Amino acid sequence: MANKEIPYKIYLEESELPSSWYNMRADMKNKPAPLLNPGTGQPMTAPELEGVFCSELVKQELDNDNAQIAIPQEILDFYKMYRPSPLVRAYFLEKQLDTPAKIYYKFEGNNTSGSHKLNSAIAQAYYAKKQGLKGVTTETGAGQWGTALSMACAFFGLDCKVYMVKVSYEQKPFRREVMRTYGASVTPSPSETTDVGKKILEAHPGTTGSLGCAISEAVEVAVKSEGYRYVLGSVLNQVLLHQSVIGLETKTALDKYGVHPDIIIGCAGGGSNLGGLIAPFMGQKLRGEADYRIIAVEPASCPSFTRGRFAYDFCDTGKVCPLAKMYTLGCDFIPAPNHAGGLRYHGMSTTLSQLYADGYMEATSVKQTDVFQAAEQFARVEGILPAPESSHAIRVAIDEALKCKETGEEKTIVFGLTGTGYFDMVAYERFHNNEMSDYVPTDEELAESFKSLPQIS
Repeated sequence: MANKEIPYKIYLEESELPSSWYNMRADMKNKPAPLLNPGTGQPMTAPELEGVFCSELVKQELDNDNAQIAIPQEILDFYKMYRPSPLVRAYFLEKQLDTPAKIYYKFEGNNTSGSHKLNSAIAQAYYAKKQGLKGVTTETGAGQWGTALSMACAFFGLDCKVYMVKVSYEQKPFRREVMRTYGASVTPSPSETTDVGKKILEAHPGTTGSLGCAISEAVEVAVKSEGYRYVLGSVLNQVLLHQSVIGLETKTALDKYGVHPDIIIGCAGGGSNLGGLIAPFMGQKLRGEADYRIIAVEPASCPSFTRGRFAYDFCDTGKVCPLAKMYTLGCDFIPAPNHAGGLRYHGMSTTLSQLYADGYMEATSVKQTDVFQAAEQFARVEGILPAPESSHAIRVAIDEALKCKETGEEKTIVFGLTGTGYFDMVAYERFHNNEMSDYVPTDEELAESFKSLPQIS
């Protein structure tokens, strides 16, 4: 099949949907370091975590052994409303770049939430409903996760309380209103509605917020509200597990046409999209079955992989969550308010952090104006307005394709197009008006943030 003509869009049959999620940790020789209780410094137990998370999700969070975890039928039925998602050959982009590279992108924006986040949102809402809960709390940055969770909660009849990073709350009112349309309450974070929010505002008057702040508030509300649990849209092992449907579908589509990717590129904030896209390919690397060059792309304004430290840190600014060993900028780090997209979490998935530390993938950071230049270039030839987050991967995919033009190498590049950017027009407007700047934290600023790291080896 290697010589078979490849269509613009490769669609899988409904019957080709994955029936199980793939757990990368089962094939990792070096497992991610355990979450630690911030009070005792000891690994978190399932009963401790069940005070914050749904019981079944805790099992998934702690599972380092089972490679395949069956997807419940109710979730599969929901997936069928928008999955399988298309794998697209970027013929027009290839032509414009005049590159011998072959470029593919997995498009996750074909649902109302506009992104891949729905893959995990529906799973987490399902387990909350199955447990008999009243509702869930969460944080959201750019708003894609909050939108997806509000949809999932509406489907299962759950209450949904969202704490949205204040700068995004103000810049993206339409995404906020989609959440409210699906029945969620949306509060700008940090807020005066929680004890931790008040403390953060006292320490940082006028702050525009961060995911770390919003997480603290959402966790506080969850543990203080009977019948509620906290759910997270990225970073956690359980989220990467649910998102593995992205990579599993991608690999199945490529295999149908005998295509072996040389380079796989994903944007990286907390790790949900990147971890989901690379899952089956990384599994092959871990088992020694195949090799790929895997690139994580992050914003230069929030560079946890490329400039962070691999250390135990608090998962939130309020220091109420477990400690995780990850690449981190320090839990007090708050990205500059001119950072237009998501990807603003101070740390990175423990699973991806361990894989990066062990040399299974590489990372690079890109400046904001370069990202939007690539987004506009892509939109003009491929007909999709990409989300700012996705555009980080587009930037590096274009750069790698241009390298192929210089060398004459016919490499195959696959990247994740996490979603659409129709609610991100304020950012596009600033780019078009030349009002967007490339803020990059200084070494001195990061050094100050690193002072908050707990002293744990």
